[in-house]
Parts: sequence; C-alpha cells; structure tokens
Amino acid sequence: MAHDIVFFLAPDDESAAATRWQGPGQAFESVTCRFLEPDSAIAEWDMFFEEPSAEIPPIEQLLGWSWPEWVTAPLNDGVEVFALPPRLIRALADATSTELEELADRWTARLRSADGDELTDDDLLAVLQGVSRLAASAVSTGGGLYSWSF
Repeated sequence: MAHDIVFFLAPDDESAAATRWQGPGQAFESVTCRFLEPDSAIAEWDMFFEEPSAEIPPIEQLLGWSWPEWVTAPLNDGVEVFALPPRLIRALADATSTELEELADRWTARLRSADGDELTDDDLLAVLQGVSRLAASAVSTGGGLYSWSF
C-alpha cells in the first residue's frame, strides 16, 4: 500500500517521469491522498466506466483487468509513476456527479472488504471529484494524467 499518492497533470510521459525522484511538487496541478494502491484504484475506476455497476465485481475480474502502465520502471524504493489510460481520462472528464458518487461507493466497499480497519482516512468522493477535474483539464489541454506514489 502506498503511503502518499499524488494524481497530477503533466504535458507528457517524459515530464511525468521526471517527477520520480521528488514527486510532482508545486510544479504540477494535483490531488493528493494517502494509504491506497494507485494501480488498483486506476483499474477499479477504469472497470467501472467500461462496465458500470453498483456491485463490486469479483477480485478475479479486477485482477484480470488491464492495469495502468508505468511511466518509469519500478525500483526497490517503492516509488511508482503510472499513466492513466486515455479512455479513463476521458471517462473521468465526462463523469456526472452521480457516476462519481456511485464509483466512490463501490470503491469504498472494495477497500473496506479488502482493508477493513486500515481504510484510508481520505474522502474518496472528494479524491474522485478532484481527479475528475484534473481529467477534464487533461482533455482540454491535450496533456496526460498521472499517478505518483511512495
């Protein structure tokens, strides 16, 4: 589980990769959260928009889903930089408040079933709303949306 997660805008993969050592910092517009697995969150969100349902799909289905690609190769330090898939960026940018609420409920239920009392203290709907705003900006500027975590 990642301690610190930052979803951020960057113009391209090269700029996103440059954040690897120190994080996005103030240089990029971002949304932060803590104690989540960003790659499984991204896969969960993508699955929701491709196969909408209030029900939590079986874990096997999530594990079989296409997961985000690394922008930088992972090392033993725990730092990861992922690119959100373009179709997910578009889906998040176009998401209605109802869709974001349904996704937040489903995501919370999955995390609660997997992590129990270790659930993040972050407001997951607020995280999704922030990432949705970033996605809308990425679509309008032609940039990318990324996740940095440690």
